[in-house]
Amino acid sequence: MRYAQRGGYTPAEQQRASGCGWRPPGGLPAVTVSARFAPVLLAAYLMPSRPAVRRSAFGLLSGAGALLLYLAWVQRAGPGTTCWHTETASGCDQNLNPLPWLLAGIVLFIGGIAAHARRG
Repeated sequence: MRYAQRGGYTPAEQQRASGCGWRPPGGLPAVTVSARFAPVLLAAYLMPSRPAVRRSAFGLLSGAGALLLYLAWVQRAGPGTTCWHTETASGCDQNLNPLPWLLAGIVLFIGGIAAHARRG
């Protein structure tokens, strides 16, 4: 039985559709993915070399914690599927469990503030 008869694609068709296999699963070229991390790599390079930046290094922990707290807030209806409807539209959303995001966010946020205060 062919793959197409079962609703799938042959491996050759999948390779042609994915750009000859040089792209990651997200479909973006690897250059684009690495370019997104350029500011993080630049900050990691500058941190040890500049005293002013090194003094505020714990702010990175608090900032990462704030992002995780935001993720927990966005996923607050989870875990599982949440369906909604209005007069003109309806739909369902998949939500993650917010507790791991919340706990990690609290630890990083408070840990960054406490470490900065202790150092300071």
